[in-house]
Amino acid sequence: MKSGTGWVLGALFAALAGAGGYYAGTRGHGVRAPDSAGATTAAQPGKKLLYYRNPMGLADTSPTPKKDSMGMDYIAVYAGGADEEPLAANQVRISTDKVQKLGVRTEAAQLRTLDRIVRASGRIEPDERRVYAISPKFEGYVERLFVNVTGQAVGKGQTLFEVYSPELVSAQREYAIAVQGVNSLKDAASQAQAGMAQLADASLARLRNWDISEAQIKALAETGATTRTLSFRSPVSGIVMEKKALQGMRFMPGEALYQIADLSSVWVIADVFEQDIGLVKNGARASVSINAYPEKTFAGRVSYVYPTLNPETRTVPVRVELANPGGLLKPGMFAQVALPVGAKGQVVTVPVSAVIDSGTRQIVLIDQGAGRYESREVKLGARSDTHVEVRDGVQAGEPVVVAANFLIDAESNLQAAMGGLGDPGSASAPAAKAVGHQTSGTVDGVDLKEGTISMSHAPVPSLKWPAMTMEFKAANPALLQALKPGAKVDFEFVERAPGEWVITSVKP
Repeated sequence: MKSGTGWVLGALFAALAGAGGYYAGTRGHGVRAPDSAGATTAAQPGKKLLYYRNPMGLADTSPTPKKDSMGMDYIAVYAGGADEEPLAANQVRISTDKVQKLGVRTEAAQLRTLDRIVRASGRIEPDERRVYAISPKFEGYVERLFVNVTGQAVGKGQTLFEVYSPELVSAQREYAIAVQGVNSLKDAASQAQAGMAQLADASLARLRNWDISEAQIKALAETGATTRTLSFRSPVSGIVMEKKALQGMRFMPGEALYQIADLSSVWVIADVFEQDIGLVKNGARASVSINAYPEKTFAGRVSYVYPTLNPETRTVPVRVELANPGGLLKPGMFAQVALPVGAKGQVVTVPVSAVIDSGTRQIVLIDQGAGRYESREVKLGARSDTHVEVRDGVQAGEPVVVAANFLIDAESNLQAAMGGLGDPGSASAPAAKAVGHQTSGTVDGVDLKEGTISMSHAPVPSLKWPAMTMEFKAANPALLQALKPGAKVDFEFVERAPGEWVITSVKP
């Protein structure tokens, strides 16, 4: 009996000696670990092993047991157990049944060539180069109207109206007399013939400057008979956009009586937003949709980017030229313009629905597995109809939440609010405990300039940390004033960011 007892005591002393040696070895490196550290990597029967997490709470997991840079074993995480990984400040955990009820759906971020489309609203306008004004160059009276309705279609050469002008009649008689004089002086001296020819040429130039047609001038030269009225004809096939001429009215030189537009080709003046104008180039293809013809799409090209910006709408006008067969496009119609711009190769993209835009920042939710979702701020780039470029914050292949992400974000905000309002005696105490961690330790050093504390602390059950020495930040500089090296304290700390541990309260 005594020999058995001696054997047990000897084994116990040997175990204590081994533990003391392990403690001394780890203490010399600033880390104290319990002798059962290896138990954290051993699988527990009856539970589903998910992965192994970093013992310091860093965003690093492993499917197999491993050690960190300080020699600490990674901690096993099991599905549905109390030993699941504590959440960082930007993470939320949602149960499987709630995930299914919310309809959460994820999709991996992918590398793709993003064909961006710049969209703008516009309006149909006549081509300014195809608009003609009918303006007599002499004074007269409108004798008769042949086209008397605004909006009427006219053909090239069609008579618009007839005018009477005393000046016109005098100019015709002058030219007729000059032509007769040239014919009668054929046998006269060359000087007389030259003088009469000059008079005839001057009269002819005057008629031509008044837009008298060549046929009328030829008839006048052959017959010598003057006409009382002069017909004005349309110079182009088009639509009467404006008509000021009235039967019997008097007009002055240069007064525009008709305005005719050729609508076989029209312009679309699109208002492109300031941030997109650098992507629009002359000659770029454009696709135009009109509300009046939802089944049709009209193709055109950018012909000009205007050099001015509207300060009220922060838009720049862009001109798109369109063919208008059949005259379907009417001036004044509203149009939706799509301008495809060149892609810059493959980039990391996520669906547009994955981005939560608060106005000041954009975030996406990353599925970390086991019901954990991480809120991550991202920087966005080019955008297409379905996907958006992520310049920073997400790597290709990471699963992002594309459905019910607003509900998860609301759940995260609710849990954070409950954790901040709860106290140990309230119903929300579990949420508060999930944020703060308590332990005791000895102050090794205080750096007032950096606002940090070096602490040798006891194990932290809520984080499954062993005893070790590490550096903390102080939430308030006043906490540092009462701390001296060697002081033994109880303290509470939180994880403000991944791997950043901050002491919030200290008690002797």
